[in-house]
Amino acid sequence: MDATLDAAEASASAALADSPTALADTPAAAAPADDAVSPGPPGDTARPVVHHRPAVTELRLSAFGAHRAAVFPLGPVTYLTGPSGSGKSQVLDAYEALAGLGSGATLEEAFPDPGARIPDRALPDGEGRRGFRIGCTVDGPAGPVRLDLAVQAEPALRIVGERLSAGGQILLSTALRDPGRRSVQASWLTGGAVGVTRAPLPDDRLGTALLPLRVAGATAGQRQVLAAAEQMVVALRSAFPCDPRPDRMRAPVPPGAGRLLGDCANLADVLRRTRHECGTRHALLTAAARTGCSGPVEGLDVRAPAHGPVTALLDRGSAGPATELGRLGAGELRFLALALVLLTGPGVLAMDPAAELLSARQALTVLADGFDRGLDRRQNAELLRLALLCCGRGHVRLVAAVGEETAAAARLSPGVAVVDLTP
Repeated sequence: MDATLDAAEASASAALADSPTALADTPAAAAPADDAVSPGPPGDTARPVVHHRPAVTELRLSAFGAHRAAVFPLGPVTYLTGPSGSGKSQVLDAYEALAGLGSGATLEEAFPDPGARIPDRALPDGEGRRGFRIGCTVDGPAGPVRLDLAVQAEPALRIVGERLSAGGQILLSTALRDPGRRSVQASWLTGGAVGVTRAPLPDDRLGTALLPLRVAGATAGQRQVLAAAEQMVVALRSAFPCDPRPDRMRAPVPPGAGRLLGDCANLADVLRRTRHECGTRHALLTAAARTGCSGPVEGLDVRAPAHGPVTALLDRGSAGPATELGRLGAGELRFLALALVLLTGPGVLAMDPAAELLSARQALTVLADGFDRGLDRRQNAELLRLALLCCGRGHVRLVAAVGEETAAAARLSPGVAVVDLTP
């Protein structure tokens, strides 16, 4: 980001005051796309990582809650740690908001309480405006692509500046020219004799996600813009926020589509589906249950009478009768749900990944706040093992907020990026 934009990140008011010009740079002439090789996770300097699947590798927050000009590198497995109030949940909320915007959500849907994101001591500018900045970097076949947003939260929620760039070249920029209109002026790279195309875009949606509807792809410059925008949108949409709620997982559930909800309340119905459709992954989940659940475990079964509710069971084998999952402890239920999420994919999760790219070319990112809540050391160690196993193949990524004890154990495991938010 250029010096003007860097300086604007000093405070919320400065960010918003400068945003109409700081994010309004005109895209330069077409240039070759970056190479698809980028640095690996923090601490991994041995060799570069080739990102065949688009993935968010960096998150940036400025004047956002507890964070000012903060940069968070994200590896295949990233644990966020720090004391209460350090902003772990805010990092995950920011990622989830970007994911929503990438999926076509409005700004109000992505930030239902925008005022809560503004730092307490942030002063409004001369026109009473306050807000925050949020951005990310996505690595993939098109190389590292950056997205930066300046969001005005008060007096009206709107995007006042957006920038999509790659290799130091601006591919899309927007700026608020007329505060009386609910639109921003956008400029994107065209190339050829035209150079740049200008048009208004709505101020409550992510312009990057709208580019495929506006850009024809007839020139090399347009194709570069489309490739960068597609990579960004695919990565953002491939996110699954997950917070298992044991109190909602105990009762039998009606049979359904077998797609896991974010609170995992329909775990029994998903196990009914995976037992028949995903034999290998179901076997891995059963093996994990032997480690994370008390007592002998021979298998994971379901009881699904015709037209009746579905009940999940732990098969105890010859040791005794099966145990309904509703009788397990809260930690055991959370463990099973999180293990299932790590072992499965978008087809079994209640999410809407990008349809323009095959699921095999996408990397699912699991967002988990309080990942280790209610879990013991044995369960945490098994979940970390599963995360490293699944994330090591590139199909799954994990960004989780954890306590210090879990983070300390993870620091001893190669392949885990532990980001400490301690002030």
